[in-house]
Amino acid sequence: MSETAAKATGSALGAVDPNRWKALAFIAIAQLMVVLDATIVNIALPSAQQDLGISDGNRQWVVTAYALAFGGLLLFGGRIADLWGRKRAFVIGLGGFAAASALGGAATNEAMMFGARALQGAFGALLAPAALSLLAVMFTDAKERAKAFGIYGAIAGGGGAVGLILGGFLTEYLDWRWTFFVNIPFAVIAAAGAWFVIREPEGGRNRSALDIPGVILSTLGLVALVYGFTRAESDGWGDSMTVGMFVASGVLLLAFVLVEARVKAPLLPLRVVTERNRGGVYLSLGLAIIAMFGLFLFLTYYLQIVKGYSPVKTGFAFLPMIAGMITGSTQIGTRLMTRVAPRLLMGPGFLVAALGMLLLTQLEIGSSYAALLLPAMLLLGLGMGTAFMPAMSLSTQGVKPQDAGVASAMVNTSQQVGGAIGTALLNTIAASATTSYIADHIGGASSRTQQQLVQLEGMVQGYTSAIWFAVGILVVAAAIALTFVNAGRPGGTTVASSEEGVEDEVAVPVVAH
Repeated sequence: MSETAAKATGSALGAVDPNRWKALAFIAIAQLMVVLDATIVNIALPSAQQDLGISDGNRQWVVTAYALAFGGLLLFGGRIADLWGRKRAFVIGLGGFAAASALGGAATNEAMMFGARALQGAFGALLAPAALSLLAVMFTDAKERAKAFGIYGAIAGGGGAVGLILGGFLTEYLDWRWTFFVNIPFAVIAAAGAWFVIREPEGGRNRSALDIPGVILSTLGLVALVYGFTRAESDGWGDSMTVGMFVASGVLLLAFVLVEARVKAPLLPLRVVTERNRGGVYLSLGLAIIAMFGLFLFLTYYLQIVKGYSPVKTGFAFLPMIAGMITGSTQIGTRLMTRVAPRLLMGPGFLVAALGMLLLTQLEIGSSYAALLLPAMLLLGLGMGTAFMPAMSLSTQGVKPQDAGVASAMVNTSQQVGGAIGTALLNTIAASATTSYIADHIGGASSRTQQQLVQLEGMVQGYTSAIWFAVGILVVAAAIALTFVNAGRPGGTTVASSEEGVEDEVAVPVVAH
């Protein structure tokens, strides 16, 4: 090991924060709040639309306003966390998110609601990378890091399903406004705990001048990309505005890369994404999220419309997936991460999830929950939990402390963009298959009952067609993880450092480097 690496290692081990596990609890609460919000609002949307008089054409903006602000500002939020300090960014993000949630819960018209959702997204873009980068700089020992990221990975993967349960309860038994107000206690507890417990390691800030051209180009490019996929879902892939958004996004993001390669203090140092392990993680994780987001949507509709489940019962139907994710992340991933190379968890994890997805291609109107959906969800949860855990940890490994925030933002960006693509792409495939099936079979349906049956069969046919694509996407994610991710297990592995291309033997506490 080089003298510099030895000093860095000794420094890392000597500066262990005694409150790091307490800090993890508050970081986990904040992460749960952000992930819950992604699904909890969807369940409340029909009731909110009726109360606030939001038109069918505008209702998508309740989701889109949040997605655009969150996805577009993530890299900026990560850089601000590096500049201000992660603890400060974390607490400010929580306070802003709580205030925006209160505004959303008190909304009296659609403009107030859309504004509140955009503010939630903006503060979420500050909060999410700050939370992940705090873990990255606080947990330096390999075994402890494995446990910490196991818990974080379980929340990141399973929190959305918890949101379905909580959203169902709040909407059915209280009022849709509580799906916003429920964020306030989460945020207050997490912010108070963070303020008193978290002690950020010294010397981790990036005090370089802010890369304003990079901020503008990345924000506009990501907003155009997310909005393009959102429009594709509602207006079709051939819509002129949709195509225009994709072209604009391509031009803006290409210009962003060219600027980042030339400026002295880039918003996103290209070394963060060009290192093969992190690049492999961002790409494979984004693909896996594409498959997962589409699935959440299809199963929710299948259970409620085809099977007639209530919102609460639908939420509980997702419990096996949550259990699988928690088990895969905290038991399988955490226990094996210090013993095997990360790719041997990520690749097989995505393949196990693909096997669960493959079972769901057999969905029919009368499919049994216990015989088909239960084992499929367990496999999906186990696979995703096992893969998410090393992926989350690897995404920030080997980066300079000053870049931890922006590296964390890249994980969230791959998830956010993956979610937008998954919803739009798989929805389009499902809708096309449904339309085709109904057109082919509706002529033989003489009675109203038979016509309704054909329509339900068409819906299920659409879901299974899209799920086949999701299976393929997960297999590709596994192939990328197995091919690109070549990091060894913690302890004495010699790999290339991401900073200047220097070869260093890193004994502890790194997985990726």
